[in-house]
Amino acid sequence: MKKIIAFNGSPRPAGNTSHLLQQFIEGAQAHSSEIDLIRCQDLNLKYCQGCLRCNVLRRCSISEDDWARVSAKILESDVLVFAAPVYFHHLPAPMKKLIDRFRSFHHVQITETGLKHTSWIEWKKDFVLILTMGSPDPVDAKPIIELFEFMTTLLGSGNRLHVITATRLAVVKQVIKSEEELQTLYQKMKLPGDLVREDHLRNRKVMAACRELGDNLSST
Repeated sequence: MKKIIAFNGSPRPAGNTSHLLQQFIEGAQAHSSEIDLIRCQDLNLKYCQGCLRCNVLRRCSISEDDWARVSAKILESDVLVFAAPVYFHHLPAPMKKLIDRFRSFHHVQITETGLKHTSWIEWKKDFVLILTMGSPDPVDAKPIIELFEFMTTLLGSGNRLHVITATRLAVVKQVIKSEEELQTLYQKMKLPGDLVREDHLRNRKVMAACRELGDNLSST
């Protein structure tokens, strides 16, 4: 049985991100009963201060917030899920604040040529990145994907990163709308009507991909 922790970085409780994350969770529930779902916006997290004390303490020095509890769950989990909309080519602030606190999982040394990162423990986890965006081109998510590629590699060569991107989603619940609803929406958005069928099929496929990934990662 896999332990899964899922972070929802969207400020919209019923947004497209939430619907895709729910598909992943439903896929995983067939095999795993240990799924923690956390909304980043609800976390009491202070900002990383760049104090570097974690280099000595082997943990974050910031106290009196939720990090100690959340970081323990992260370390215990086999699968880490990060679902978020793309805001100005990057993560929304509540999720970025969470990611910045991952600094405490490493020792970082300044060298003549750059930084040397050494994880306190060797991780072997599956990282899942589910990104929704208004742009029709997934390249808008490239900075986020590159960050997670860098982060998962630093934390351990045994980590695996799985990325799902969902494009042209600018309106709440758009990913679950019918063809007829998309037709009406696209008229209001002044988008060509011949995009409707293609986008509706793509939305169905991305929801299925999230469910399938949840099923696969919880059973292997």
